[in-house]
Amino acid sequence: MEIQVKKLSLKATLPTKANSSDAGWDLYASADVMIDPMKTALVSTDIAMAIPTEYMGAIWDRSSMAIKRDLHRFAGVIDSGYRGEIKVCLWNSGDKYCLLKQGERIAQIIFHHIPPFTLKEVVSLNETERGEGGFGSSGL
Repeated sequence: MEIQVKKLSLKATLPTKANSSDAGWDLYASADVMIDPMKTALVSTDIAMAIPTEYMGAIWDRSSMAIKRDLHRFAGVIDSGYRGEIKVCLWNSGDKYCLLKQGERIAQIIFHHIPPFTLKEVVSLNETERGEGGFGSSGL
């Protein structure tokens, strides 16, 4: 399978994998961005993708950014029909300013198969062992 990627500027870096067995493809900042403490910023990548029908791209944290720099992604579903620039919404959860440099790896995109289905309204649902047990229902 192949996903087409288009550079939207000369500052764009194509997504890469450090290891062939990695689940995610690293995304890169296309410009320097300063993120204030406890604030979010929309970081440009200057790339667009043609994600195939029945697939989606999920933007996820890079572990090192979360642990070492207190940066976490917000949002992050890229639908197969979208052809615009992939941008990454990052939140600085720390108490220090965070400078991202152009060309720095900022997040990763993981592609998921989304089989087609429909939703059907019903009056009741089948019973399961868990039932309606929500947050914390299975213990700590």
